Amino acid sequence: MLITKASEYAILSLIVLSNKQEPQDSETLSRELTIPKSFLAKILQSLAKEGILVSFRGANGGFALAKKTDEIDMLSVMSAVEGKTPAVFDCATSIADCPSNMATVCSIWPFLNKLQGKIDRFLSELTLADILE
Repeated sequence: MLITKASEYAILSLIVLSNKQEPQDSETLSRELTIPKSFLAKILQSLAKEGILVSFRGANGGFALAKKTDEIDMLSVMSAVEGKTPAVFDCATSIADCPSNMATVCSIWPFLNKLQGKIDRFLSELTLADILE
């Protein structure tokens, strides 16, 4: 599945943060987006770890965008929260990685591989700024 709840919540959080002047804490974002706080906190930490968000400690702490909206691509966002590149299918991205060792004789693998490549390119070109338009 390409868009999981984690990816959806990450994108929604980025949209909200792009409209805020001050860092937002996970509790405030959780209430605003009606997302479970513990789940959202993990998502925000993953985004911060990958340099998409910056986190601030203290009484006025929270999260803010670390980059301009046109520098945040959706492939990076989704990869950060999923822990891997999002895949449309459970098919390997290379013949060598095929779990069934049948990629060389699989008639659908070349199609799925091309489709995944096109989706990856699309997501890498789609920015937060594009979504905000």
